[in-house]
Amino acid sequence: MAPFLETVKSFDDVPITDAGVDTDAFLEAADGELTGLMSSVGSKAFSPVISDIQGNNKKVRDRYLAAPLQSATLEQLVTNEKSNKVGSATEGLMWLLRSLAFTCKSLQHAQANPSEELKVAFTKGYDVSLGPIHRSGGFFSTAIGYCPPRKSFYERLAANPGGEPISQEILDKELNDWLTGLDTIISRMDGFYTKGKHGEILKSPL
Repeated sequence: MAPFLETVKSFDDVPITDAGVDTDAFLEAADGELTGLMSSVGSKAFSPVISDIQGNNKKVRDRYLAAPLQSATLEQLVTNEKSNKVGSATEGLMWLLRSLAFTCKSLQHAQANPSEELKVAFTKGYDVSLGPIHRSGGFFSTAIGYCPPRKSFYERLAANPGGEPISQEILDKELNDWLTGLDTIISRMDGFYTKGKHGEILKSPL
């Protein structure tokens, strides 16, 4: 076993070419975020959040498996689905990216503000990601109230089963690389969705 971020695919390792974001690698990284990182946040209150992410991930995965050659990148998947006027992967991907943006913005804030508790970081992350999209807070905002203490969360990420925990320096580098890769994908796909009038990944707060 190894620390969490060393056991899952990092978004920083997802290939991005002129054709777009590699679909299979992106979904593998998103699976890691779902099964590991959100679980590290803890609390059964996050179960609806995880279920929501899981459902949207499945929509994208199903479309990829149904038409792999036409869905090699996220951009190709959306374009192909739209031209064939079938499926719900485009909308599923949009909501998956929105949920990932919530995680990304929250943890970026946590990394930039080491004295603040996780609940504060996730509240601020919600305010600039899902908040402007949701009419009400819904189960996401409810779940935020059950965030674990910052110390516990980072200890879980640093834990090395069978060995010594990794240092804060190493954890920060791995987490920052993971977040940078995710942020790059979200920004790229937000531009793609907006330009193609497929929807909005990010929406500016009023």
